[in-house]
Amino acid sequence: MSVRFAKDTKEAVRGVVEDAVSGEKIPGTSGKHPIAAAVGTALTGGKEMAGTKGYLAAYIKQIEDHPLRTKMLTAGTLAGTQELIASFLAKDRNKHGNYFTSRVPKMAAYGALVSAPLGHFLIWLLQLTFRGRTSLKAKIMQIVVSNLIIAPIQNSVYLVAMALIAGARTYHQVRATVKVGFWKVMRVSWITSPICLAFAQKFLPDQLWVPFFNVVSFIIGTYINTVTKKKRLAALRKKHFGDNRGSSMGRPDEYPGPIGGPNPPY
Repeated sequence: MSVRFAKDTKEAVRGVVEDAVSGEKIPGTSGKHPIAAAVGTALTGGKEMAGTKGYLAAYIKQIEDHPLRTKMLTAGTLAGTQELIASFLAKDRNKHGNYFTSRVPKMAAYGALVSAPLGHFLIWLLQLTFRGRTSLKAKIMQIVVSNLIIAPIQNSVYLVAMALIAGARTYHQVRATVKVGFWKVMRVSWITSPICLAFAQKFLPDQLWVPFFNVVSFIIGTYINTVTKKKRLAALRKKHFGDNRGSSMGRPDEYPGPIGGPNPPY
């Protein structure tokens, strides 16, 4: 984003907020909810742009100008944030009592360096295959291909990466993680993917598909990650301490050697 564009956006947002606080009606809005209108206008430009460009427009511009870089930054930020939020909600701390565990930067690296480039390529390939085909049959086929080909590839790579991040160092541990988690992850994909893809087909330009799917994955993943962390922490503490005496301690290693063995994926 250019310095001039950023400056113009900030000035536009400042003007919108000042109008809202002063009680003046923002162009393109009803004027009944000035603060909400100011926030909405700052993000999207408001109805018919309301005289401003908005942060969403700035993001779309970055997607158009630098698609892969923007997707990598988006996916990395969301993946790291998801892990940090899930750790906080599940009370999953390291040995120093911090929620910012070593998994946070690892998840951010996975999102930026693995998930985003893979999703960028696979979604590009999917869109290229069905480009110009707008019939209902073509849209249904696009959803079917996404669920039967794209999703298994992405989920397999995800599970392998999660096993490695969790501490798996042998082929047996990685394979066990993928075997245990694959169909669980696929069931979630088969429930959410058709809805999300149908929404993207109807309302979103091609450039925003990957970021949209990242946001959906962030919401679902944070919930699943939190629940799974709580279950795994309870199981690991019971295994290592025999009861819940370790509830205030940081979690033990996820693959602690001979007594650990492979664990289900996060």
